[in-house]
Amino acid sequence: MKKIVLGLMLVVLAGCGKLTLENYNQLKAGMDYDRVVSLLGEPTNCDEILGTKSCTWGEEDKNVKVKFIADNVAFFSKEGLK
Repeated sequence: MKKIVLGLMLVVLAGCGKLTLENYNQLKAGMDYDRVVSLLGEPTNCDEILGTKSCTWGEEDKNVKVKFIADNVAFFSKEGLK
């Protein structure tokens, strides 16, 4: 049981390590979804509607939000990154 908990903690911590101001500053308009995932890791949440995708990485107080049109970055914002 301890090994399972430790493994889950490592996965969570590894994902959090990519949510940095340095990685956010590498985002560019037109960048494709896969490149964003390689920078920030898998998103916490994504919603898709009419060819647009809105994804969030992180939590309420520390996050990056990216809007994709046709799988390319159209707009992005951050909150709480230092």
